[in-house]
Amino acid sequence: MSKVRIVTDRASDLPDNIAAKYGIEIAEMDVAFGDDVYYGGKGITIEDFYARMKKEKELPKTSCPSPDKFLEIYKKDNTDVLVLTLTSKLSATYNCAVLANDMYNEEEHTNRVKIIDTMSGSIGQGILAVYAAQLAEMGKNIEEIAEEVEKLIDNTKFIGVLQTLENAIKGGRISRLAGSIINTFNFKALVQINEGLVKPFDKARGENGSMKKLVDLFLEGASDTENKTLFIGHSNCLAKAEKVRDMILERKSYREVVFCGIGTVMGTYTSDGCVLLNAIELPEMINA
Repeated sequence: MSKVRIVTDRASDLPDNIAAKYGIEIAEMDVAFGDDVYYGGKGITIEDFYARMKKEKELPKTSCPSPDKFLEIYKKDNTDVLVLTLTSKLSATYNCAVLANDMYNEEEHTNRVKIIDTMSGSIGQGILAVYAAQLAEMGKNIEEIAEEVEKLIDNTKFIGVLQTLENAIKGGRISRLAGSIINTFNFKALVQINEGLVKPFDKARGENGSMKKLVDLFLEGASDTENKTLFIGHSNCLAKAEKVRDMILERKSYREVVFCGIGTVMGTYTSDGCVLLNAIELPEMINA
């Protein structure tokens, strides 16, 4: 058993089999359409989630894990705990984890808890959790793992393309008039995580044009890719994600490719048809 337990939240979009392989604990997050609450995102398929989100006039509400939930995780055993949360700019998850640790420190315990705001989400967060878990398996202590993870936060390229701006319009992040104009001309927004927020930084016309531009920008300056694991996140559009993978692999070789479905938490921000890209060098292959 490793000396450090790795914990992240459901916004990481880590596939269950990968989380299970590395013993990564997932703090669940709820999603609600009005009075219909799906605890931990359970009880609704991802296909039904995206279909219902299209029909609703308002976006679903998501709720972060409570301090009590984190406290329960901290008390599970005497192993040190490293928590990697969704960016604090989008969620109160980090603050709840910190509050739980303050409560925990009022009691007597022998294990340490450290919390890192990943300033990211979805695959950008999930890939850090896998990296941390692999370091834990190698016998690194909590301080060593945290130091290595924090180095990566500002040194990875995490970008994507949105199929539609409908959720940005519903959420008030873009005016309905501006969104209508953009959609009329079939522009797709390219986005990146910057200072903990999802921000558009470019655009392209049409689906094929946007995928090409996404790949061009992602591979710009990319080096040593043959030693890196490529994470591709997709919101209910696996075929599109596979096409992007093929476009990338025509130009660069990667050690392996991992697909992650964007779930109900981050899907609230992306809507369906989104593809996200991130890559880092991991100590070992995930699918070895």
